[in-house]
Amino acid sequence: MSLLRELNRLKALRPLDDALAHSLRRLDPDTHDDVLAAAALASLAVAQGHAGFDPANPRRLVDADVAWPQADAWIAQLAASRFVATPDTPEAPAASAPLVLEHGLLYLRRYREYERRLALQLRRIASHPMAGTGLDAIAPLFAQIFPSPLEGEGGAQRRERGEQHDDAQARAAALALRRALLLVTGGPGTGKTTTIARLLVLRIAQARADAVAPPRIALAAPTGRAADRMAESLRQAAQGLRALGIDDGLLDALPTGASTLHRLLGVIPESPDFRHHAGHPLPLDLLVVDEASMVDLPLMCKLAEAVPDGAQLILLGDPDQLPSVEAGDVLAAILEAAGAGEALRPDDADALQPLLGDAPRLADAPAGLHGHRVHLRRGWRQHDSLQLAPLAEAVRAGDAARTLDLLRPGQLANVHRHEADADPLQDPALGLLAHFRALAAATDPAVALRQTQRLRLLTALREGPHGARGLNARIEAALSGRRIGSPPAWYPGRLLLVTENTYRHGLFNGDVGICLPDAEGALLAWFAEPGGHGARAFHPAALPAHDSAFAMTVHKAQGSEFDTVWLQLPRQDARVLSRELLYTGITRARAALHVAGGAEVIAAALSRHASRVSGLGWRLSAAVG
Repeated sequence: MSLLRELNRLKALRPLDDALAHSLRRLDPDTHDDVLAAAALASLAVAQGHAGFDPANPRRLVDADVAWPQADAWIAQLAASRFVATPDTPEAPAASAPLVLEHGLLYLRRYREYERRLALQLRRIASHPMAGTGLDAIAPLFAQIFPSPLEGEGGAQRRERGEQHDDAQARAAALALRRALLLVTGGPGTGKTTTIARLLVLRIAQARADAVAPPRIALAAPTGRAADRMAESLRQAAQGLRALGIDDGLLDALPTGASTLHRLLGVIPESPDFRHHAGHPLPLDLLVVDEASMVDLPLMCKLAEAVPDGAQLILLGDPDQLPSVEAGDVLAAILEAAGAGEALRPDDADALQPLLGDAPRLADAPAGLHGHRVHLRRGWRQHDSLQLAPLAEAVRAGDAARTLDLLRPGQLANVHRHEADADPLQDPALGLLAHFRALAAATDPAVALRQTQRLRLLTALREGPHGARGLNARIEAALSGRRIGSPPAWYPGRLLLVTENTYRHGLFNGDVGICLPDAEGALLAWFAEPGGHGARAFHPAALPAHDSAFAMTVHKAQGSEFDTVWLQLPRQDARVLSRELLYTGITRARAALHVAGGAEVIAAALSRHASRVSGLGWRLSAAVG
């Protein structure tokens, strides 16, 4: 049996994947079946979040006992096909062909071009020298914002022991004065947004010292919720700086709001393109992007192309979170090229000596983006009643024994483990249905939307009784009185999750709304205004595609936080489970966490990485300055 027929028999391919293979066969009936099967698998790879298909490891995509071709022979067949381009260099555009074979990966041409263009743009941004005056002029401000840990109480003893000033937040802020491309990574509560507020103040002060206009700054994130959280965190950080006595003029120049990436780039209705691009770049000097792990390959490519020459791009993210829902694991690939980012390059340490003193140096740094990343470790944001850091660290490390031990009763305050068959709808301590019924009685939609962040049910799967769809059906039936399986009803308190972008209304994939009556009693769908202040109403018939949002997949919850989280895992192991999924799910909780899952399932998840096939990392390995 041919490979393509066998994959279809196993229902491993989507109709779209099979259609691509058959289109190529119609164009050239002599095309080898293994080439057609590879084309279908390259299409399937994108649907599963990969940038390309690896013929040397096909079971990573389709875990089935089929007669896979020998890798070298398969690659040779692909290289000889008229439908497969083989570029001469990584920088060269691929010839006009539906597929591209490069560095051992088979791409749909569009996604190879996204990788190539993104690598070129990031190298362009990173290689641009930073303009500005010498750092002596802002050294007093830097010392005020980042007091050295070698000063003050205990500082003399630390100096006697030969300890160095190694404050990662200070190094990140200092590098922002040197690097046009900066990566700031760290887990929840490690101070990424606080660091950004401080480095923006320094950039504004630097412009003042040069007697030029302050930089035009934009803040952006992949979702509206993440953008609102970013803006609110920056406002809080600015208040903290004001308490330190930082000049009001500097603080007043900080941005007060953040945008989604789609709004920032300017959506063109019914088009995959944006208003801002390489030929019409964004009107800014400095762009900060939060939750960079959520940004997929096509969007990051278009964003980088829209960054003007000489502008600075700062990416914030948690490298241990899930990758983007769509194709590509962009942040992981960039960090692969950047390395650990634990110390300064010698040239940076020399230039930044007025600010950082004898900071540790990175000797003989390899090529690539080394010297462009700072990883923050100190501190962890958490509610006084939730000590989540030990559990998050164990999950991040994939330590199943430690994780299961910490999930035992009494080990961590407000962390609870339940068996997989535990019913979150019936747990009296959780009060899930009571919470959702209380939302239905709200009279102010803006207040109700804020209250939705108090509690959320997160799932690993979309389908099945323990998936988001099955749990939402049960919750809807309990709240609306309709039978499970009935078409979704409109009733007060229904939570909605937008699943596609609608630019005319300014609603985007991932936005959460609530159904409540207006002053005249008409039932409307309410969503938060951009910036998080107030709510705007839509007639239900005018909404784009949407689901109920009482239960959400962990992927959909990225960029959000909730006071209490119930993380529901399936009864049996599933390929979607990974340590990144568990880490992302548990770190959505602020005050209380419930994990429902068997020990074997949790251990299996921790043994698996949610990695993606990509060539972006090696493309970025060339020297960028």
